[in-house]
Amino acid sequence: MKGIKLLALSAFSASFLSFAPVNKKIIVIDAGHGGNDMGTVFEKYVEKEITINIAKEIRKFNENQDQYEVVLTRDSDTYPTLGERAALINKLNPEFVISLHVNNSPQKETPKQGTEVYIQNTDNSKKLAEKISKKFDVRKIEEKNLYMLRETKAPAVLVELGFINNTRDREYITSENGQKEIAQKFTEIIREY
Repeated sequence: MKGIKLLALSAFSASFLSFAPVNKKIIVIDAGHGGNDMGTVFEKYVEKEITINIAKEIRKFNENQDQYEVVLTRDSDTYPTLGERAALINKLNPEFVISLHVNNSPQKETPKQGTEVYIQNTDNSKKLAEKISKKFDVRKIEEKNLYMLRETKAPAVLVELGFINNTRDREYITSENGQKEIAQKFTEIIREY
């Protein structure tokens, strides 16, 4: 069993690293959750599907760039563990990492609304969060001890795109137009960085 897991990890590593460009800066987009890890779920909406759709749109908007390449930690319904994601990101040594997630408010009557950005205690992570706050309705930027932020050596932010149980947020982050608009905003952030 251990041999099978190592073989699977090797295959994952090889496929992930095969996307790494030689002479370009690398930007990593981490689509949160995946595989058996659904993330937050509300009615028919599932976090892992929202994050992968937006990550793929970001990559599509940034194809054929001369200066940088957008690399996804997953581009299908798989679940690389947090440790695998961080290890591979650190091998790539990207300019920065954006980890995409969806929130769920415990307040059912009047759920919270808006984007939340969690950062490392580094100037570059803070700078990236400030750029995000200029494009999105950011309700807070907060330093937080989350695995992806703690274990990733590159500047990284974790972005909660909205609250799945808030009607306005949900309609925006699950619609095709909303997802394209979100991806376009991240593309502008990447190009301005």
